[in-house]
Amino acid sequence: MLTAVLALPLAAAQPRQPTRPTPGVVQEPHPEINAAIRALEAARLHLQRAAHDFGGHRVKAIRAIDAALMQLRLALKYDKE
Repeated sequence: MLTAVLALPLAAAQPRQPTRPTPGVVQEPHPEINAAIRALEAARLHLQRAAHDFGGHRVKAIRAIDAALMQLRLALKYDKE
């Protein structure tokens, strides 16, 4: 086990080979923004299905998620212009 603990920093320090795009696979232009949109949509769904209102904070959180989604979609739209 001690060997594994000592070897971990060495493994992390090794240079990584750059990843090459896979031929025929279209890359998302903004993967971070698209991932954030998917995560927020999932969070909204979880909150909408929640059994408890949490003193009105659940609704406020859903509204904040909707506002964040709008901003992210505007950012993607802005990039296309």
